Amino acid sequence: MKLESYVSGEWKSGSGEGRVLVNPVTGAEIARADASGIGVAAAMVHAREVGGPALRSLGFAERGALLKAVAEVLGANRERYGQIARENSGNTETDAAVDIDGGIFTLKHYARIGKTLGDATMIVEDGRDQLARDPVFFGQHTWTTRPGVAVQINAFNFPSWGLWEKAAVAILAGVPCIAKPATATALLSHEMVRDVIAAGVLPEGALSLVCGGGEALLTSLGPMDSVAFTGSASTAATIRSTPSVLASGARLNVEADSVNATILGPDAAPGTAVFDLAVREAVKALSVKAGQLCTNIRRVFVPAEHAEAFGEAVAAKLSGLTVGDPADDAVRVGPLINRAQREDAEGKIARLAAECTEIARAPMDDWSPDTGFVAPRLMHCADPAGASAVHEIEVFGPCATLLPYDGMDSAVAMATAAEGSLALSLFSSDPEVQMQVVRDLGPWNGRILCVDEEVGKNHTGHSIVVPQCVHGGPGRAGGGEELGGLRGLRFHMQRTAIQGGPGLLDRIGAASVTAGL
Repeated sequence: MKLESYVSGEWKSGSGEGRVLVNPVTGAEIARADASGIGVAAAMVHAREVGGPALRSLGFAERGALLKAVAEVLGANRERYGQIARENSGNTETDAAVDIDGGIFTLKHYARIGKTLGDATMIVEDGRDQLARDPVFFGQHTWTTRPGVAVQINAFNFPSWGLWEKAAVAILAGVPCIAKPATATALLSHEMVRDVIAAGVLPEGALSLVCGGGEALLTSLGPMDSVAFTGSASTAATIRSTPSVLASGARLNVEADSVNATILGPDAAPGTAVFDLAVREAVKALSVKAGQLCTNIRRVFVPAEHAEAFGEAVAAKLSGLTVGDPADDAVRVGPLINRAQREDAEGKIARLAAECTEIARAPMDDWSPDTGFVAPRLMHCADPAGASAVHEIEVFGPCATLLPYDGMDSAVAMATAAEGSLALSLFSSDPEVQMQVVRDLGPWNGRILCVDEEVGKNHTGHSIVVPQCVHGGPGRAGGGEELGGLRGLRFHMQRTAIQGGPGLLDRIGAASVTAGL
């Protein structure tokens, strides 16, 4: 099977041999993807000139209705997508739900936002500033849709959610999308987009798909276009320095790899509810999607006096995990997406071993070297303050490191050694500890999850990204920001200061919806 790209209103097959997609359980080829000769530059023009005007002619509520229709198409094919996620990504049923249902939920969430915004096509911020002595000259800020294309380059670990969370925000803002899924797991993205296009629920040019290399997407950028990239920091650096990206003035949003952390407060002693909740969350980090989440816990900071007990508690849980073929309902942990990712993870674990020792590992059968299986494990670093690898290396798989600390000031200082992260979680019921983490680590993290006895199990989890909250992180994590409900529209719209008389501003207000972005 060779995946096609949907560009300029047509499904087209690349002219090259293409890259191989495999079943990570067997290593067998299941498809190929190639985008050579499909006319990416023309597809960018088509999206701008056909898809853009069609979307901008609709009000927010109408665009929201489009998203709802897309979600309904995907929901009707949900069972088939689960099978694809297992065969191409090695997902268990739970793993597939995180990706597939997460994408559908995000589409529905933004559909509801569109409904609340009504028939308007512009947003005006509440409040005016008087700019002259007499009340005849004011300034007010408006948000209007940028007449460009949203180029979306997605990561391999979320071929559904990564696609639809970006598309939902752009389409609601009135901007057409060209999505380029990571080739290794592009089969799910391909099949989902094919179903949506076949259903005819979107205007022509509103959604395009490039399966294979996407270099031409960057060379075809214009000043009103945008690029939203999710992936490695090294690839992000290449995109940032691409001459066409620099010269075009296109907007760039990056979500890169990060060495995320969780902290157990000094009060989170063995036997407390928050201790048990932290153990539960660490085990999830070593099992859900085989650890392949951008927001996953990589470092676990534990008070030195509780570190041994925490390690033993996690080890006990790991011993009960079943690693293997996700077609077996008893399996909790599937493989990484292919042999290359397994070898990458194993190589990074070996680098961590220079500073750490392994203290727990889930049992796992021997598998062919062509597969993606990696046994979940917990490492221990005896000197985290003097170490460097544990704060720099992200093993994109089922591996985390236990880091003992003496005093919250030490934990906070070591948490910043990762130089910016997507997510951090705190397990503590101590109000002073909570405030210290929010105040001192807020600048270093895009999201902080605080779990205490009041929250208990009623939280979405360290790794789960929800559309109501912003997603992204500073520094090494890329400096980008996605989602966040209405805030997500900012990337695709232009805030303009309108200066004029009250009559003009009243007319603008009557044609707009008032909201705070």
